[in-house]
Amino acid sequence: MKIYTKTGDSGTTSLFGGKRVTKADARIDAYGTVDELNSFIGLVRDQEVNKNRTQVLIRIQNTLFVIGAILATEPGNTKVKIPSLHEDDVLFLEKEIDSMDAELPPLRFFILPGGHTAVSFCHVARTVCRRAERLTTALYDQEKSDPLVIKYLNRLSDYLFVLSRMMTKELGVEEVAWKA
Repeated sequence: MKIYTKTGDSGTTSLFGGKRVTKADARIDAYGTVDELNSFIGLVRDQEVNKNRTQVLIRIQNTLFVIGAILATEPGNTKVKIPSLHEDDVLFLEKEIDSMDAELPPLRFFILPGGHTAVSFCHVARTVCRRAERLTTALYDQEKSDPLVIKYLNRLSDYLFVLSRMMTKELGVEEVAWKA
C-alpha cells in the first residue's frame, strides 16, 4: 500500500464512505485537531513522570481514534462501520480525575502553565483539546452527530488539567499562581 495517493493534490480529501470534501471543511478541521491532540497525548505519555499512567493514556489515545472515525464519517452514513463512543469512556475519565484530585491540594487560584517541560506538554495537550472541542461544537452547530464526542472532549480537557497538577506535584515543582 502506497502512502501517497495523489487524490488530495487538488485540496480535497475523502470522508469515510468516499464522499469528497475540501480540506478546509469544518469536519476535516475538527478531526485533524483531534489527531493533533492525540499526538500531544503521545508526547505526554512519553514523559518519565507518566510511566505509571501509560495504559490510561493509551486508552485515551484509542478513544481519540474512535472520535476521529466518528468525525470522519458523514452523519447518516450506515455503510461504514465505525466503533462507538460510550458513556463509560466519559466515566473512566471522571474516575481518573477524582483519583488524582483526591491527592492534590485544593485549587485556590488560576495556575500559569509551566514549571517543567513535561507539565508544559500536558498544558499544550489541554489547550489543543479545548480547540478540538470548540471546532467539534461548531461542526455540530451545522449538523448534529454524537453528543458524547463533545462531552468526552470537555472531560478530557479537565483530565489533562488535573494531570498537569498531578505531574507538578510528582515532579516537585511549584504551581505558579496567576497574579492580575
